Amino acid sequence: MPTPIDLRSDTVTRPTAPMRAAMAAAEVGDDQYGEDPTTNRLQARCAELLGKEAALWLPTGTMANQVALRTLTRPGDEVVICREAHVGWHELGGAAANAGVQIHEIGQGGLFDADALRAAVKPRNFPIFPTTSLVAVENTHNRAGGIVVPQATVRQVCATARELGLATFLDGARLWNASVAGGLPVHELAAPFDLVAVAFSKGLGAPGGALLAGPRATITAAHRHRHRMGGAMRQNGVFTAAALHGLDHHLARLPEDHANARAFAERLVAGAPVVLDLATVQTNIVVFHLPAAVPIDAPTLSARAREHGVLVNAFGPRTVRAVTHLDVDRAGCVQAADVLVALLAR
Repeated sequence: MPTPIDLRSDTVTRPTAPMRAAMAAAEVGDDQYGEDPTTNRLQARCAELLGKEAALWLPTGTMANQVALRTLTRPGDEVVICREAHVGWHELGGAAANAGVQIHEIGQGGLFDADALRAAVKPRNFPIFPTTSLVAVENTHNRAGGIVVPQATVRQVCATARELGLATFLDGARLWNASVAGGLPVHELAAPFDLVAVAFSKGLGAPGGALLAGPRATITAAHRHRHRMGGAMRQNGVFTAAALHGLDHHLARLPEDHANARAFAERLVAGAPVVLDLATVQTNIVVFHLPAAVPIDAPTLSARAREHGVLVNAFGPRTVRAVTHLDVDRAGCVQAADVLVALLAR
């Protein structure tokens, strides 16, 4: 049976042979004692890349987000996020279960501005309201189709947050993609925020791992929360070696994923009755919608595509997501689009 064209996520990639070799050769120690040299090297490198004092490796992006919430808020606080952000929609209610905070969604299409933030923040002199203590930005925004949040908007939002006494957090799981697409270095994208998360298991192709970067005191506090949540692994070097390899060898190829996503989207729009704004296809994610007139819903389309060797995710009753990555080339992306076009034409 042929290998399927897997566009469900950029997390499905397998480590390349050179990445596996780097993992096998990794120098390791006990990271809980701060003695894993490969992890220490990754943390120092990423702190410098992101323009922050210190950094902390974590097993997953979700744990990075959850530790950030625990570090920057208190139970009962309110966190402002963009509508459909990952921390609110894709972490199994972790914000409530782990940090004890409530989520306030604002904006649309992956974006909100400073005026929307100002309107959302609860007055602190009214005793029945929760304390709004944190604003979080997701860049790129997953459910909005991988759009890059304009840096001018980011600066205005973070300046308003500081004025209002809020902490700021950047969920930059795909910040590498945002940097490549927007032409700005990651340290500039990260600069307005108190705390920043990045992931290595998506565009960089590592088998796991994420990282938080920020002031040393904040990272020290995050380290305690990581331990409390079960993220204090031991010989992390086998994972962090993969992250270092991804930074060295896979970062420069991200434009290829973006171009493949664009080719996939253009093929789909040209041949199928889908709702897809090509302006949202800025990185490696394509989110499209099936209009009511199309007699097939997203789960059915996903199931039928699987029968034809194409894997995509139903992101809602009539919403589908496809994500390009290093394990699927241009020909595979075009073939996947052609399969979906054919299924929707029936």
